[in-house]
Amino acid sequence: MTFREQKEMIDELRDYERKMSRDELEDFQMYVKRHKDDEELDALSMKRLKEMHIKYFINRPRKPFIDPFKK
Repeated sequence: MTFREQKEMIDELRDYERKMSRDELEDFQMYVKRHKDDEELDALSMKRLKEMHIKYFINRPRKPFIDPFKK
C-alpha cells in the first residue's frame, strides 16, 4: 500500500468518525497521527484501515441525471 492510497482512505473516513465505535475511533485517530508524522502503516494496521474503509465508505455509482423539464 502506498502513502498516497493511505492518505485517500484516511481523508474519506474522516467524514464517518461519528459513526465509528469507540475502539475503531481510537484506532483511526492513531492512524491519523501516524499519517501526520509521515509514517507508513505496517501490514496489520493497513489491513484494519482497509476493513474500516470497506465498512464505512460506500462508493456507489451515481445514476445518470434525467432532466424532468426537458421534452
